[in-house]
Amino acid sequence: MSLLQFTGPPVPHYIISGLAYFLPGYIHMNRQHIQVFDLLFVREGCLYVGEEDRRYEVRAGEALILRPDCHHFGTEGCREDTSYYWLHFQTSGTWSPVTVPSASLKAEDTVDECSHSALFDVRTFNLWLSQYMTLLQPARMEELLAQLEQLKVNAHLDSVRFKQQILFQEVLQQLSASMHREQTVSLTTACAEQAASYLRAHYREEITTGMLGDSLNFHPVYIARCMNREYGCSPMEYLLRYRIEQSKLLLMQTSFPIARIAEEVGFNQAPYFSSSFMKLEGISPRQYRQRFS
Repeated sequence: MSLLQFTGPPVPHYIISGLAYFLPGYIHMNRQHIQVFDLLFVREGCLYVGEEDRRYEVRAGEALILRPDCHHFGTEGCREDTSYYWLHFQTSGTWSPVTVPSASLKAEDTVDECSHSALFDVRTFNLWLSQYMTLLQPARMEELLAQLEQLKVNAHLDSVRFKQQILFQEVLQQLSASMHREQTVSLTTACAEQAASYLRAHYREEITTGMLGDSLNFHPVYIARCMNREYGCSPMEYLLRYRIEQSKLLLMQTSFPIARIAEEVGFNQAPYFSSSFMKLEGISPRQYRQRFS
């Protein structure tokens, strides 16, 4: 599967779109390096499009994303009346073509999750879109693209441009959902993500590796291996660091005593909380609070 991986923020942004109608015999235009992504969503008929050495037959309810850095061309003429929406978008962030979502490309997020060097650092995320897909909700996609088409007449207004970007974000959501991500993410990644979600949801409680394994129906050793691969730390290390992160918020936003904060974030003993905080942050909880007083 050919995928496009975008790292945000910033997220991809909408430029312009339109609706095209073509009679039998129409051949898609021949273009080189158009410098924007071109989303094609077919309403009826079929488009025959090539990109470099790949060939696509894009039928009703299907979508194709053409890359900004490739050669695009028609492979043959339409065989029937064909209509499709086209949409140009771009990103000022990083993107790359991939074959499967790669755990190694989550490095920045892994650093944030495990080191917590800065509480308010921007957390990056990855968005994967398949270049060629069948939409799960083609009617909803057509509705969104029709709304964008209707807004074009007033696109000189800031409020309308803002609405265009909001609609486009839902277009991205539709494309992402249609990629069937659960089929492309490895079992290792899924296990690690489930474990992280469980630890985040229950960090105030007493948690053991056995409890985590029972909750996820995976062996604790396997969970630890998955989390080390995805996040660079064991489940208990992840839990400790997440608890410390939550304590930093309480130190800044409340006047709770240190002992109460320790209890609020799942530590049974305040001295252990303070020593753990010192080990990870290099200063005591009290000194951290004094930074903001």
